[in-house]
Amino acid sequence: MLKRQWKFLVVIAAGIVGAILDFILHIQPIFTNFTFMGKTGITYSEIIIDIIGIYTAINMAIEMIGDIRRGRWGVDVLAIIAIVSTMIIRDYWAAWMILVMFTGGESLEDYATSQADKELRSLLNNTPRKANKLVDGKVTEVNVDDLQIGDMVLVKPGGQVPVDGKIVKGTSSFDQSSLTGESVPINKKPGDDLMSGSINGDAAVEMKVTKLAKDSEYQSIVALVKSSEAQPAKFVKMADRYAVPFTIISLIIGIIAMAMGGWNFTRFAEVMVVASPCPLLIAAPVALVSGMSSMSRHHIIVKSGPTLEKLSRAKTFAFDKTGTLTQNKLEVSEVITADGFDKDEVQSLAASVEQQSSHIIAASLVADTDKNKIKPVSNLRETTAQGVEGDVEGKTVKVGKLSFVAPEHEKIDAGATAVYVSINGEFAGYITFKDVIRPETPETIARLRRQGAKQIMMLTGDHKNIADQIAHAAGINNDEVRADLLPKQKIEAIKNVPKDLRPVVMIGDGVNDAPSLTAADVGIAMGAKGATAASESADAVIMVNDISKVNDAVAIGKHTMKVANIDVLTAISIVIILEIIAATGIIPAFLGAILQEVVDLITICLALLAKTEPKNPEQTGIKK
Repeated sequence: MLKRQWKFLVVIAAGIVGAILDFILHIQPIFTNFTFMGKTGITYSEIIIDIIGIYTAINMAIEMIGDIRRGRWGVDVLAIIAIVSTMIIRDYWAAWMILVMFTGGESLEDYATSQADKELRSLLNNTPRKANKLVDGKVTEVNVDDLQIGDMVLVKPGGQVPVDGKIVKGTSSFDQSSLTGESVPINKKPGDDLMSGSINGDAAVEMKVTKLAKDSEYQSIVALVKSSEAQPAKFVKMADRYAVPFTIISLIIGIIAMAMGGWNFTRFAEVMVVASPCPLLIAAPVALVSGMSSMSRHHIIVKSGPTLEKLSRAKTFAFDKTGTLTQNKLEVSEVITADGFDKDEVQSLAASVEQQSSHIIAASLVADTDKNKIKPVSNLRETTAQGVEGDVEGKTVKVGKLSFVAPEHEKIDAGATAVYVSINGEFAGYITFKDVIRPETPETIARLRRQGAKQIMMLTGDHKNIADQIAHAAGINNDEVRADLLPKQKIEAIKNVPKDLRPVVMIGDGVNDAPSLTAADVGIAMGAKGATAASESADAVIMVNDISKVNDAVAIGKHTMKVANIDVLTAISIVIILEIIAATGIIPAFLGAILQEVVDLITICLALLAKTEPKNPEQTGIKK
């Protein structure tokens, strides 16, 4: 339980004990020779409540001084004055009521703005811990931290690369999508570099360690996230925006009341009781809790209340490409043939040879080819990390890398992800692939612009030409595309967004997105595939595989903050009216505290309107 929740429980317990002493046991006052503010003696209840009140006031004053030094002025000053004033006039039950509302408001605020665990459990759990070290040809399992530069390591099929290194023996494909955002596995051969955290394909390789574990790519991503978390974005409580004018107005009314009563301090205290900012402190947290509940109904988990306010004001949206704007799968883009070859025949023969492969490109080719055109294959042979060949209808077909299929044509550049094809030893052409964009992506981007987005960026580790194709299909301007980025460069792109285009919302789904999600003002993770490092470091997680939920999040954020602002202004208006009435002296301090409870109730009821659906679904994107 949080510290501030304990304070609330202590205040409640003090009130219960005090009520028992005063109204059940009828314990008589002590120090009966002492008289102050017209009251003789001191009750045990007064001592208990005053001790808690003094402790609370001192703590609030320390926090307030710190805020003032940082250039912030909050409404806490009125709460301090209200608590101290009621203790001075010795209306300790009124003081207790104020303490209940203040500590209760703090507890509610903590609940509304509490951060989910951001220790990146998933990322840390997936950090390589063991490695298969090769010593004199024998495999020994060791801790990753014990590896030294120059050590030899065996990376088994399906295994994770433990540290950064260089392949010495063997060839295989490596899935780096969670690190770089590249949508397809990358073929690696002796001499190529390997990044820690990448996943090996279906062939074992031997690598030489080039970096210690603490300096390797995967661990550097963890360090980047922690660094970003250590510098969280500043957030000013919404009620504090109204603090200066509300405080000045309340103090002026209190001083006038005291003057009207012949400089009677009791009159000032009575005004300060109804001027207590508890409704202001409660309005925003209750609205935020309601907004978070509405988010949950739309399959969006929001980890903190301030996220809603930032979403409501967001001007820039940055999207990762692979798995976010796209479906993380490929489809055939073009079939480019050499002279004398037919496109349908080239695709049919290539798919026939690839039909038994589990590689993402092979699976995509087979899926995009008419099943009736896929023929039986015989004498199938696979060359790891190079390609496959086999006999189809009496023709020898080779499919794979250009160096494997037709090394004499190595100057050909497909300009995209591609496989090359030869038939009976003659180069027949190549087949290019493109990412499959989510069907809801274009409308999501369009609605974000209608919701007030000033800039929409794509940040990806994939190649520029591929990124531009997806951006065009999604409706993102080419000058807003940042391609070939590493995780650190994504963070720089977010930090370089001008102040007038902030807050920045980053949407992603991979391990490589975790640092940039944390660095953004709001990080949204696509978490339908389960808990990932991106989900752990994000401020909000979309729990279904639907990117249009970003529209819902923005719409609910705007609706929630609209309700919260109306609620705060309503509370201020009611409180100022009560202050004016209290200035005449007809509202005793204790009654003023009760009226505060009534205002709090009105505030809570208004704030609950944030649970209702935002209007204008065409603009907001909320799906009924």
